[in-house]
Amino acid sequence: MRTAIITGASSGLGFECARTLLAADRAWHVVLAVRDPARGTAAAQRLGEQQRCTVIKADLASLESVDEFVQRIRTAGLPPIHALVCNAGVQVISGTQRTADGLEMTFGVNHLGHFALVQGLLGELAPPARIVVVSSDTHDPTKSTGMPAPRYTSAERVANPAEDGDGRCRYTTSKLCNLLFAYELDRTLEHGRRGVTVNAFNPGLMPGSGLARDYPPLQRFAWRYVLPALRFLPQVRSTRTSGAHLAALAADPRFADVTGQYFDGLDPIQSSAESYDRGKALDLWHTSQRLAQRREPNRTAAQPDS
Repeated sequence: MRTAIITGASSGLGFECARTLLAADRAWHVVLAVRDPARGTAAAQRLGEQQRCTVIKADLASLESVDEFVQRIRTAGLPPIHALVCNAGVQVISGTQRTADGLEMTFGVNHLGHFALVQGLLGELAPPARIVVVSSDTHDPTKSTGMPAPRYTSAERVANPAEDGDGRCRYTTSKLCNLLFAYELDRTLEHGRRGVTVNAFNPGLMPGSGLARDYPPLQRFAWRYVLPALRFLPQVRSTRTSGAHLAALAADPRFADVTGQYFDGLDPIQSSAESYDRGKALDLWHTSQRLAQRREPNRTAAQPDS
C-alpha cells in the first residue's frame, strides 16, 4: 500500500483526482486533507472506498492547522507517502480578507499554506515520491484567459497589501507564486536526485468548480450554467477530466522521472517568462519561510541554494 495526500479533496478537482487514484490501483490509500472534516467524510462516502480513505482537517488559512495536520500524519500509521497533491485554492474578490495569521487570504491559502505543508511533510515522503502543485494559465499574461496579469513586486507586499486591490489580480499572482515555488522546490531537491519530483499543473477552466463562489450572482450563474456549454473550447475542461490528468501526474509510471515541468493537462509546456525569475523565486521562498515560522524547528525543511 502507498499513500497520496490531496488538499481540497472534498469536491471539484481534488475529489476527482482522489476518485481516479482509488479506481486505478487498489494499492493507493488517499488522505483527504480538507478544511471541513464533515464534508471530507461525506466525500469519502461518495467515493465508495472508505477503508482506503482517511479524512484529516487541514485549514490552509491557518498555519496552526497546517502544523496540526502534519503532526496527525506523522502519528496516523499510514502506508508510505508517495504523492502529495497541492490542489486547494480560493479566489476572493469581495475586498480584502485575512487568514488566521493576518495575511491576505488568497496568498495565504493558495501559496503559503501549501508551502508550510510541503516543508512539514518532506521528511515523511517515501522515495520515489511526487509533489504536484496546481497552478493555472491565468498566471501568464500572454494567454487569453480573461484575467488580469499578476502583479508581483515582493512576497511581503503580496502577503500584506497596503490597500484593497483587484481580487482577480491577487488570484493570478498567487498562481504565479505556485510556479515560482514549484520550480524553486525542484531546484532545492536537486531535480529529482533526492528521490522526490516536483511538477506544476494547469487544470484549465473548469465551470462548476468552487472558485467562483465569491463572484456576484450573475457571474456565478454564467460560471455554473453558461461556461459548461463551451466545453468544445480547448481550455474549458470538466473537473473529472482535469482530475484524471492530475492523478496521472501524481501516479502514472509515464511521469516517474519527470520533474521541474509545467503541464497543461498531460502536455508539458512553458510557463510565463516571469515564473522562471530566480530572484523572485528566492524572495518568495525566504519570505515564506519567515512567515511560516514554526513553533518548533523543523529539521527536514528544504533550504534553497542561494
